[in-house]
Amino acid sequence: MDKGTGFQMADVRGKPATRRRAVATGELLAGDAFDDIAARRLPKGDALLMAQVAGLQGAKSASQLMPLCHPLPLDFVDLHWRLLPERQAVRIYCEVATTARTGVEMEALAGVSAALLTLYDLTKPVQPALAISGIRLLFKEGGKKGLWLHPDGMDGDERARYQPQTPQPAGGAHGHMEVPGAG
Repeated sequence: MDKGTGFQMADVRGKPATRRRAVATGELLAGDAFDDIAARRLPKGDALLMAQVAGLQGAKSASQLMPLCHPLPLDFVDLHWRLLPERQAVRIYCEVATTARTGVEMEALAGVSAALLTLYDLTKPVQPALAISGIRLLFKEGGKKGLWLHPDGMDGDERARYQPQTPQPAGGAHGHMEVPGAG
């Protein structure tokens, strides 16, 4: 460790490359603008579609945003949203997968954060009283520890969509990582 800064990137050279996957989630509390988001009629355009693009870019840019985050080749990134009309909220999910020596949690969190910030940006002209909440890692798979689930758990829809499991060794089947596009 550099005694001058007290910071260093984790040394992962001795770790084997394994299949890794992470899913993060968070919400935009949209208030009166919820119907405009859902109907895709905000003044700046389709906020859900633009949030999907921003989330993909955010996941790919994680190591540029966080100084000690390892740059990783990503095998898969998917953004998905759920409209929650009873709460006037939009829940965003970002799933990221790779085969590497370190996990993709930060990439998933960066993706969901970029998507939520983009939703906020596109919605603020019609509703400035917005809030972003509940950003968290839903689960991660891979590495020495296998599967980790957030203590708050997952609902039935989340469990059905993402099917968290302890991944197979690198080179195994990839079926559980390929999820259809957002919407």
